[in-house]
Amino acid sequence: MSDERIGIVGGGLAGGLLACMLGRNGYRVTLYERRPDPRRAGFIGGRSINLALSCRGITALEQVGLSGEVLSDAIPMPGRMMHDPAGRLTFQPYSKDASDAINSVSRGKLNITLLNAAEASGAEIMFGQRCVDADLDAPAAELRDESTGATRRVECDVLVGSDGAFSAVRSKMQRTDRFDYSQAYLGHGYKELRIPPASECDIDPARFNGFAMDPSALHIWPRGGFMMIALPNADRSFTCTLFWPFDGEASFSAVSSREDVLPFFREHFADAVPLMPTLLDDYLAHAPSSLATIRCEPWNVGGRVVLIGDASHAIVPFYGQGINAGFEDCRVFDALLDQHAGDFDALLPAFSAARKPNADAIADLAVENFEVMRDKVADAAFLARKRVEHALHSIDEGRYTPLYNLISFSNTPYAEARERGNRVIALAERIVGRIGAFETQELNDCALSERVRSFLAEMP
Repeated sequence: MSDERIGIVGGGLAGGLLACMLGRNGYRVTLYERRPDPRRAGFIGGRSINLALSCRGITALEQVGLSGEVLSDAIPMPGRMMHDPAGRLTFQPYSKDASDAINSVSRGKLNITLLNAAEASGAEIMFGQRCVDADLDAPAAELRDESTGATRRVECDVLVGSDGAFSAVRSKMQRTDRFDYSQAYLGHGYKELRIPPASECDIDPARFNGFAMDPSALHIWPRGGFMMIALPNADRSFTCTLFWPFDGEASFSAVSSREDVLPFFREHFADAVPLMPTLLDDYLAHAPSSLATIRCEPWNVGGRVVLIGDASHAIVPFYGQGINAGFEDCRVFDALLDQHAGDFDALLPAFSAARKPNADAIADLAVENFEVMRDKVADAAFLARKRVEHALHSIDEGRYTPLYNLISFSNTPYAEARERGNRVIALAERIVGRIGAFETQELNDCALSERVRSFLAEMP
């Protein structure tokens, strides 16, 4: 057992996993969480109830022996199911390998699993403790008890800010000299709706094993400028998320009254309306939430204070990498802990320097992928390019791994993945330009592979 005391502010997903890792390494860890204990009070969200877990997150969970437990309730999604305005469906696999899938998991259940594991590792968890200030020199956190209103100061040897996009720890760091910070909002917001199990919306429960739609896909209704997506849940429901502009013709401000909702949905998402018996109430229950990208640098104050997860790099959800990036923070932190033999004066700056460029890369890619999901997934040229990317990948897996595979199905650092993946995109676009988008789509897999091989043979 180390004598060093680690205080972690924020008992969400990244905070819970890091507490588990540090506890297993023999550190005295105390986790401070502003919400009540979800194992007793029930999970209190405020964010999406499900999320997409992929390779990076799974790898981090494997290190603490939790991947099997988490994946046992996950729903694999090996591709997208596109819904066009007429209700026609098109499945787009994420990879040439059918076993490559992202996994829909319950945010609340995952949080509870991590809290249990953190306690089992020796970490102490104190709920109902809101961080209202931080002393970066001591270091120390000032906490307010949410039930009594009393405040107290807790000191530690290392303070970790894992308290989300509006981190109190980071807020104090922002007042220090030469600390860079940016916050960029999208013009789009989001609102969550629900598709219940098949038995609640007059769908044959036997068709999709109790689901109203095929659960083995991330469903997308792309409409150019706005979209709706749906992820399956273990209770046989789907969580639907609208990503709409706040203002404009097709926007949250334009669809604001009870009379507006059904006509708009029948025009743009007609096949979903019969599956959403509580659509009106769900839509009107909450105001839309905003989407922001947050960047900062450095993530540490010497060897005393460090930020992880959304506190250091909040990103928009369009690559499904938010939790995966946060878990990867924990995995890299754990690896550097071994490398630097517990020397936090060396570890924290190294962690900040290692993760910052990769966090910036996935932040950029997440914004770019919004355009892909919203506008391009139904575009003929885009679909042709994706077919060529899969053909290239089949020809040489190591050399021509597509960007999506590198991000979602590997642990390749994000910045390297972006560079390598963009080279494959550029090559695929050249090949589509040579063959033609229409013909690329018409060729069968074998014929397309031969055409791609011929192009590669002609390259210098």
